[in-house]
Amino acid sequence: MVSGIILYTIATIYLGISFIKDKHKTKVALLSSWKMFRNVLPDLLAIMLFIGLALSIFTPTFISSIIGESSGFLGIIFSTIIGSIALVPSFIVFPLGNTLLQNGAALPQVAVLMSTMMSVGLVTLSMEQKTFGRRFAYARNISAIIMSLLFALIIGVAMT
Repeated sequence: MVSGIILYTIATIYLGISFIKDKHKTKVALLSSWKMFRNVLPDLLAIMLFIGLALSIFTPTFISSIIGESSGFLGIIFSTIIGSIALVPSFIVFPLGNTLLQNGAALPQVAVLMSTMMSVGLVTLSMEQKTFGRRFAYARNISAIIMSLLFALIIGVAMT
C-alpha cells in the first residue's frame, strides 16, 4: 500500500515536471498512452475474466491433489501446464503457494507452479504478440518455462 502511494506520488511529480517543461509534448504523450490503453483494454478484461474463472475452477485443494508428494515428475509437468495458463500477480501466487504446501503439495511442484504463474502467460500471449511481436513473445514464454523447470529442479535437489 505504502509503496503504491510512493510510486504514484513520484509519477505525479514527474508528470508535473514534464508538463512544466513542455505542455504540448506532455499532452501528446498522455493522449498516446490513453489510446494505447484503450486498445489493450479488451484483452486485459478478457484476461481478468479468464483468470477469475480459472482460479474458481482450480481450487487449492484440487491442485494439491494433482501435485502432491507422490506425483513426482508428472506433478511437475501438471504444475508447469497449470501455471502457464494464466499470468497471476505475486500477491495472489505467494499465499496460494503456502496454501498448497499446507494441503500436501510437494515443494518442487509448488515452486514450478508459482514461477510459471508469474512469468509465463499463455492467456496473455495474443496481447504480447500484438505488443512485442510473435518471435519475442514465444521466446520469452519458452525461456520462462525453461527457467521455471530449472528452478523446480534446484528446489527439489536443495530442499528435499
